[in-house]
Amino acid sequence: MKIERLSDSTVTGRWSARPLVIVAAVVVVMYLAREVLIPLAFALVLSLIWTPPVNWLQKLRLRRAPAVLVVVVLSLAVAGDVGWIILNQLIAVVNELPNYQQNIHEKMTSLRSSGKGSLGKAAESVERLGKELSTAPAPTTASAARIENDRTRATTRLQPAGGPIPVQVVEKPANTFDYVSDLARRFVRPLGITGIVLIFSVFLLIERQDVRNRLLRLAGLGQLNLMTQALDDAAQRVSRYLLLQFAVNAGFGLLIGVGLYFMGLPYAALWGTVAAVLRIVPYVGTMFAGALPLLLSFAVFNTWRAPILVLVLFVSLELVIGNWVEPRLYGAHTGVSSLAILVTTVFWTILWGPAGLILSMPLTVCVAVLGRYVPQFSFLHILLGDEPVLTVETQVYQRLLAMDREEARDVADLFLKQQSLLELYDRVFVPALTLAEQHRHKGALDETRERYIFLSMKEMIVEYWNFAPEPAAPAAEDNGAATAPPETQKPAFEGRVFCIPAVDEADEITASMLAQLLERHGIPAIAFPIGEAIHSMFTHIQPQSQDVICLSALPPFAFSQARASARQLKMKFPKAKVVVGVWGFTGDIQQALDRFEHPRPDRILISLADAIDYFERTSQPLKVAS
Repeated sequence: MKIERLSDSTVTGRWSARPLVIVAAVVVVMYLAREVLIPLAFALVLSLIWTPPVNWLQKLRLRRAPAVLVVVVLSLAVAGDVGWIILNQLIAVVNELPNYQQNIHEKMTSLRSSGKGSLGKAAESVERLGKELSTAPAPTTASAARIENDRTRATTRLQPAGGPIPVQVVEKPANTFDYVSDLARRFVRPLGITGIVLIFSVFLLIERQDVRNRLLRLAGLGQLNLMTQALDDAAQRVSRYLLLQFAVNAGFGLLIGVGLYFMGLPYAALWGTVAAVLRIVPYVGTMFAGALPLLLSFAVFNTWRAPILVLVLFVSLELVIGNWVEPRLYGAHTGVSSLAILVTTVFWTILWGPAGLILSMPLTVCVAVLGRYVPQFSFLHILLGDEPVLTVETQVYQRLLAMDREEARDVADLFLKQQSLLELYDRVFVPALTLAEQHRHKGALDETRERYIFLSMKEMIVEYWNFAPEPAAPAAEDNGAATAPPETQKPAFEGRVFCIPAVDEADEITASMLAQLLERHGIPAIAFPIGEAIHSMFTHIQPQSQDVICLSALPPFAFSQARASARQLKMKFPKAKVVVGVWGFTGDIQQALDRFEHPRPDRILISLADAIDYFERTSQPLKVAS
């Protein structure tokens, strides 16, 4: 039997496509089973809202089932009272509308008269043009006579002997039973769905531990820790979102009520409450909430100023809260990006309709948590999460790959506002150069981009050398003395540091960064260019015993050359110290040092911060003349 082995790329392709197939299948199932899943999703949200008060009642030594029933009954009672009050207020508003009939009539008259202006004339012109285009051309006399004769003959053949029979549409007389049945059908379905949601919510609250244990067992005992973290994280994020949504909607309703009150609109508190309640439905709720006070202002006030102010109030608050406050507030506390909130809202609305619009945010949070804790679905966390998907060093390198030095400099400047120049070089520039070296050795970096990247890095280093802020000096402690004695002051480095690149241009750039940082810390340093560095050391410079030679190398490609160069330098200048900077090295330092041949270097440095610390600790005190 012949066995074919799949290539790595084939296996990877199938494995990467598998989560997408699963997600597509889940979406299809969620659409087909939406009649059951929508009430279950609402029940999950309600159970999260009711869980804190239920837990509080349990702490008062009330059993789980009675605590759930108490919370549910009280919540329904409060909701019923609020709904009844709002309904009575709305009825009162409707009953008062006839008192404003004169204002309504005057505004309708002004709207009709406005049609005589330039805008009305333009509308009439468009209407006449449309009628002319839609009217068929009149036929000629001969063709008109022929058409009329054909129509007469056809009518004669189809007409029965007794003459035409008139057709009458007789509607079935409506009775009380039909009216009640039609009215009941409109309310039975929403009431039934509400009952199912309540039953699911009570069940989930009472059997919370059993449901949680079954989900953990379904995931497998091997994933117990991961599943526990995922459930806790999802519950906490959704609970935070619900709390924030309540606070935002309450603030929105309060601002609406206060604004309408100062405008003099009747029932301002009612409209603020309605706005806070309806805003549970994203985007659409605010439109319905604003339509009611807008119509009332149209009826109550004599001028158009009040309706315009009402419209401006609703639109401006919704724009500010919906596009600035909510994306930042929800994104920071739920882990979902602002763009993902907008896109997923559209997706859930298409999938589940108005219910999906209301549940879009909790469902999106759960999907983002799934992508965070399940590696196979990590692409969901990347697409929906608010965490940066590219590190700073990757952003700098990517912009240099795109030959966009200005944006790369902007990213570096932004990092430099919060961190020091040493951190910028150590945590951004050195990793970016390492990425460039990896791609270059793999043949994925063409010569043009390679030159551009290295040249841009050199230019940025020169700019930072001239314009970057100096490192802040530590504040001296006030111990009662005006000045410290010379022997207690910070020692200065008497010798020089020769920064030599190991192999290529990337090593030369790191050597320049090290020399710049040493100079800024008061340590004399000289950076040598690539090519003639080792030759210059052998022919033109004679290091002294207090000098230090530092080989700069980016692992892993420059490591072998650094070993050979370090051995040559150590043999040529046995009195001088030779250290090797293997920047970004994460392995065991002693094992790396054992890989060097005798004579070995004095030290291996793994970061620019490590190098600065080493040279400051090995500094010699300055000799003070007596």
